[in-house]
Amino acid sequence: MSLRERAGQYSEAQLRTIETALELFADHGVGGTSLQMIADALGVTKAAVYHQFNAKEAIVLAVLEVYLAPLEDALEEAEAAGGTPKARAALLSRVIEAAVERRQAVSTLQNDPVLVRVLGDYEPSRQLWSRLFAVLLGDDLDDRARVRAAVLSAAIGSVGHAFVADVDDETLKTQLRDLTRRLILLPG
Repeated sequence: MSLRERAGQYSEAQLRTIETALELFADHGVGGTSLQMIADALGVTKAAVYHQFNAKEAIVLAVLEVYLAPLEDALEEAEAAGGTPKARAALLSRVIEAAVERRQAVSTLQNDPVLVRVLGDYEPSRQLWSRLFAVLLGDDLDDRARVRAAVLSAAIGSVGHAFVADVDDETLKTQLRDLTRRLILLPG
């Protein structure tokens, strides 16, 4: 099942829980956020949260599914276009737009040790990133391409950095597009 299909299965109440959990994860880390804290922030009982998700780990996976699902649409379009420079540029733009629109979520996803581990261990997430970097950098992710992938990921992840917290969205998107196009060897 794709991330988009998984994310589409959540009810409105579950989506509120996911959003609240991500905010708490940003403030306290996954390890520092309890189900009781999530329940309190939602104004419900802990039992109500358990009714939606049977464990905190299920909420963590749901956060990843919901926040990564939009990338899957962009990736599928780029794959269908055959990885042309135009498709790669469009994919890069959509990844940057999604990151800028959700700055706090990106920062949390990249900096919380539990979320970083889950991003790397959760097979649907691993498949998404492998496919995404294969389209952006070419199917052969040799050592040079893997270094470019890491730098590209860090560059896009910089949307949550304190240095750019006050930079407006359009300026940030433009600057990131200009910088990252060179990383994936796209013409300016």
